[in-house]
Amino acid sequence: MVDTRWYAIQTYSGHERKVQRLIELRIEEEPGADQADEIRQVLVPTHEVVEIRKGKRVTVTKRLYPGYVLVEMLLNERTQHVINNIQGVIKFVGQGKAPQPLREDEINKILGVEEEKEDEPQEEIPFHIDQVVEVIQGPFTDFSGTVQEVYPDKGKVKVEVSLFGRPTAVELDYTDLQGF
Repeated sequence: MVDTRWYAIQTYSGHERKVQRLIELRIEEEPGADQADEIRQVLVPTHEVVEIRKGKRVTVTKRLYPGYVLVEMLLNERTQHVINNIQGVIKFVGQGKAPQPLREDEINKILGVEEEKEDEPQEEIPFHIDQVVEVIQGPFTDFSGTVQEVYPDKGKVKVEVSLFGRPTAVELDYTDLQGF
């Protein structure tokens, strides 16, 4: 059993899954039985988020770190050469020429985040504080206001609207809003 570590590899953005498949294929194709022990697994960290598409809530899978793939491997000249020559790989992440392994707490957080997110998707609210928005549904339809606070855990946004000439803060579902 060889002592492997996790390394981050920078890839072209949008090519993470392709790089993952190519590395997995390379592991299977290598003639030496020790190759499978040297490069153990490849991971593209993802999480589930809820987005609004065409007025409906849709759960989508997003990459946690666009442009990066994680590889558990034993670092030596041969494995480094194999990874660097895979189409779509830019380089290993690290200082200077030596790739830096991820710390144990970093990889545990990444693996833990991925497992946790599968259970309960987190709302991704497309609004930010001080953004001007228009209310498109509900009792305040056609009112314009400014975002005061965002509550991703509740899927709500606090918006300040002008009601009878006075600024009034109302808490609305973010699906009832449209940004400018």
